[in-house]
Amino acid sequence: LLTTLLLSQGTPMLLAGDEFGRTQLGNNNAYCQDNHISWLDWSGIDARGEALLQFTKRLLQLRRDMPVFRRNRFMTGVLNPDLGVKDLTWLAPDGTEMTAEHWADGHTRCFGMLLDGTAPVSSIPRPGTDATALLVFNGWHEAVEFTLPSPPEGARWSRLFDTALDVQLEDDFAAGDVYVITGRSVLALAGHANGVAREGLIPA
Repeated sequence: LLTTLLLSQGTPMLLAGDEFGRTQLGNNNAYCQDNHISWLDWSGIDARGEALLQFTKRLLQLRRDMPVFRRNRFMTGVLNPDLGVKDLTWLAPDGTEMTAEHWADGHTRCFGMLLDGTAPVSSIPRPGTDATALLVFNGWHEAVEFTLPSPPEGARWSRLFDTALDVQLEDDFAAGDVYVITGRSVLALAGHANGVAREGLIPA
C-alpha cells in the first residue's frame, strides 16, 4: 500500500504513524479519542515498525531521485506520433501490452506499469532524459511468472526493490527474463538510461 501511494503521480499524503505501521486499531475516526488509539508512541516502534520505516524512507528517496515518479502532467498512455513513445504502458504477465480483454477479465490479478523516462516531460515534443521505471503488481495469492519487456533505453533492468524480500538484493535482469513475483507483492525495476551509472538508480 505504501508503494502504490508513494510511487503514484500527484501529491502523496501520509497520516503520521503510517510509516511505522500505526493502525489506530482499525479506527478511521479517532480524532476525538484522547487515548492510546490516537496517540503517537514514537518510543514503542518495534522491529517490524522500524523495518517499515526504513522501507518508507527508501520509497521517498526513489520518488525524489527518479523524476518519472513525479511528473507534473497527466499521463495518457497514448503514443506520441512525433517521438514514437508512450508515457505509460500497462503490461500483461507475458510482457505484452494489455488489451481491453485483459482489463475486462475478472481474473486479472497481476500486471505491470511501464513509465517511460524518454517520454516528453512537457508539451514540447522533446524526448525526456529520465530513467524508465517498471512496477509489477501481483494481487494474486500465488506467485506469477512475469516476462520483463525491453527497456526503452535498450539495456537492462536493475531491481530497486521487491516487497517479498526481507533483504533487498541489487540484481540486474535482461529483456525477456522471467521474474517470479511472489503473491501479494510489488516489484520495482529501473531501466539503465544511456550514460547513467547503475549505482545512481539504487537507493542507499
